[in-house]
Amino acid sequence: MSLDRLQRASKIAIGTKQTTKLVRNNKARAVFIAQDAEERITKPVVNLCREKNIDLIEVPHMAELGKACGIKVGAAMAAIVEK
Repeated sequence: MSLDRLQRASKIAIGTKQTTKLVRNNKARAVFIAQDAEERITKPVVNLCREKNIDLIEVPHMAELGKACGIKVGAAMAAIVEK
């Protein structure tokens, strides 16, 4: 599953602010978006990823993404940081 890639990454960023910053600065290798997160939060980042040709991986639930990130709460998005 694609979450394995996130769990194996040496450095990740969790959350909307950190992920957006990485994408804007071309420092995100891949972005994971929870499908059940609010579209008003995820849509700008999705569009930015498409514009910059950054891998975009959809995850069904925020809880699942949060767990993969090693946190106890849900996460709307997370990114693998470019080395």
